Amino acid sequence: MTVLLDAPTAKDTQVAGLLRLATAGSVDDGKSTLVGRLLYDTKSVLADQYEAVERTSRNRGLEQADLALLTDGLRSEREQGITIDVAYRYFATPRRRFILADTPGHVQYTRNMVTGASTAELAVILVDARKGLAEQTRRHTAVSALLRVPRVLLAVNKMDLVDFDKDRFAEIEADFAAYATALGIEHHAALPVSALRGDNVVEPSADLAWFEGPTLLEFLENVPVQTERRPAGRFPVQYVIRHQSADYRGYAGTIASGHLEVGDPIVVLPSGQRSTIAAIDLLGHPAERVTAGQAATLLLADELDVSRGDLIAPAEAAPAAVQDVVATVCHLSEKPLKVGDRVLLKHTTRTVKAIVKEISAKLDISDPLAAASSTAADAANAEADEFAWDDDAPTTHTLHANDIGRVVLRTASPILLEPYAADRETGSFLLIDPASGDTLTAGMSGDPLGVFS
Repeated sequence: MTVLLDAPTAKDTQVAGLLRLATAGSVDDGKSTLVGRLLYDTKSVLADQYEAVERTSRNRGLEQADLALLTDGLRSEREQGITIDVAYRYFATPRRRFILADTPGHVQYTRNMVTGASTAELAVILVDARKGLAEQTRRHTAVSALLRVPRVLLAVNKMDLVDFDKDRFAEIEADFAAYATALGIEHHAALPVSALRGDNVVEPSADLAWFEGPTLLEFLENVPVQTERRPAGRFPVQYVIRHQSADYRGYAGTIASGHLEVGDPIVVLPSGQRSTIAAIDLLGHPAERVTAGQAATLLLADELDVSRGDLIAPAEAAPAAVQDVVATVCHLSEKPLKVGDRVLLKHTTRTVKAIVKEISAKLDISDPLAAASSTAADAANAEADEFAWDDDAPTTHTLHANDIGRVVLRTASPILLEPYAADRETGSFLLIDPASGDTLTAGMSGDPLGVFS
């Protein structure tokens, strides 16, 4: 079997590290085709996969392979011609490794976009060059802003259907820049592509010679990733490792944010016990420093009572424990979330009981920034833009699937939840059904976009 995949070596892909990205876009804007094109042109497709796509395409009467079939892996998706779930794709180039979360475009699957973008460092949102910014474009951009995805890229697709018109691209680019800026997205950009033909996806296009920016792949390979968002380390303890014969006692986990070093004075929360980091084991080898995203084992200078769910943090920069939580949430489950519901709240490695005290507002996500969406000029002049919270909605005592709302929770015991605006990892949580164990809701502590103020 011939394999089209040319796997780069580990040395090759250490140049720019790992990029987590999420793709989103309206139905029929060509998202699946773009992702398929990206995988095919980067030689990330096995030969038998491509042959299956060719065969299916022929059965459908198509003259060439429909690359969208590479991403619509579920049979039901193929039958409907849409993406209905988050699909994670892994690929690599000689410069970088990628984890791509392909999220669905339908409005009823907004929760899936939240899931896919929650860990993304870049959101790639597609638009049809003929239609420009659609309601779903604004919705996906707003969700990206709400989740504080660090960078958002608008891929203006189907440029071939507007004769690669430079002015049309400039118009869409300006509208998007105004809207993204109004939402508080600091890092945003736009580039033209034709996913069907492959123009400016991996290779530059002669028809887009007027575009001075990079291809999509060049952008993905070079966009900077913010690997350390804060200096103060946060280490949720996942597992305690003991070896009595070797007198070894270490605390294993993945550092959520910041960094910790050997010799750092630390505090174990919520107990408040203090000690010093005596050693760090990183992938079986001693290390002097561990940074965000790395799995490690910490050894302390003192014998303390530490268990799963505890948080190790610098003694002089420790988070405060809270029991009353005000949060912005996206409800994920078909089972509604109601005031008075008793749930489990999972924050890092700690799970506590909680009750929903209040659901005070729902977000009109279909048009969260009406003032900014009219024209680029109007948006540029808009001031004090606010999300369209519907405080008077009759259903604010209940959140249904895909609703984004403002809730107040009370936990049975303290948690170390920090503002989501300051830290995505330690500012987020999940609500879980205590009876079934199903995930109900994804939450972001505080007011990520300043909508409460």
